[in-house]
Amino acid sequence: MQAFFDAELKKMKVKNCYFPLFVSPGVLQKEKDHVEGFAPEVAWVTKSGETDLEIPIAIRPTSETVMYPYYSKWIRGHRDLPLKLNQWCNVVRWEFSNPTPFIRSREFLWQEGHTAFATKDEADAEVLEILELYRRIYEEYLAIPVIKGKKSELEKFAGGLYTTSVEAFIPNTGRGIQGATSHCLGQNFAKMFEINFENEKGEKAMVWQNSWAYSTRTIGVMVMVHGDDKGLVLPPKVASVQVIVIPVPYKDADTQGILDACSAAVNTLCEAGIHAESDFRDNYFPGWKYSHWEMKGVPLRIEIGPKDLAKKQVRAVRRDNMGKIDIPMEDLVHEVQDLLHNIQQNLFDMAKQKRDACIQVVHGMNLLRH
Repeated sequence: MQAFFDAELKKMKVKNCYFPLFVSPGVLQKEKDHVEGFAPEVAWVTKSGETDLEIPIAIRPTSETVMYPYYSKWIRGHRDLPLKLNQWCNVVRWEFSNPTPFIRSREFLWQEGHTAFATKDEADAEVLEILELYRRIYEEYLAIPVIKGKKSELEKFAGGLYTTSVEAFIPNTGRGIQGATSHCLGQNFAKMFEINFENEKGEKAMVWQNSWAYSTRTIGVMVMVHGDDKGLVLPPKVASVQVIVIPVPYKDADTQGILDACSAAVNTLCEAGIHAESDFRDNYFPGWKYSHWEMKGVPLRIEIGPKDLAKKQVRAVRRDNMGKIDIPMEDLVHEVQDLLHNIQQNLFDMAKQKRDACIQVVHGMNLLRH
């Protein structure tokens, strides 16, 4: 996901950067609405060893107030625009009530883009361009259908002009979840941090700004949408291990021949660009290994036993529907590629079917109340 998104940002001429983790209280307090929106979640460093700090330091909950003082220094004239920066970093939001791994954790990894433009039209266009990339991350990589839209005034980003988001649906809870956000900040932050420039007419003007982010919440959404009672279910496009190859030797079988066949299968798949690994641990039975890799969500399991060796074939087992198929060794790469493609598509189709079954069109407030 990171590789896909970073490459797309490069096409948009967005440059990667890195800003400090700590924020001074003076800078953080500069933008009133923004600070009030994050105030309950800001974590503070108050000690250095055993010594109390004279002035506490905030750990960034997001980086507007860290970055924008520098934007005001860097941007002087219209030729300095647009300024497009992104950083891959971690932030801290001290959630008290319901910290949940991946979904709402106190520290999380994300990317956050911060851009400045001469006109509102440019800012508006980028908001939607980024939102489309977030849709692609969810639908093309995580196999999760999402709905793009604009958030209500109550739910918009603190201090921003308007917020757009992609929203996913969790079938087991029947609830929607915010997947990623792309904000138009308007000129509010430009006013507070004095991010001004001289336009083409020689007049002083304020920049228009955007910020946008997606985080490790994407992983949490993926777990909840696709997971089942056996454990994780990973879409092949984001699985670090796409195929696990497991030897199934029986008593008096040609164990070395089976192990060699497993190694050959892994090598063949890896050379074709498929992320394949073998599990040669001899202190676990094959059945235990099946459960272990099912729990880890590996999309495809390949088993090779004495009969498979004799027939020059492998047994492939899908994680999404536990379907089994025998594949000739000579067709291994082509068949596995097809299976991985089908698993990716099936996960998306199943998630979309479950979501669409729960969507109702409301034509009036009376229906909404019921």
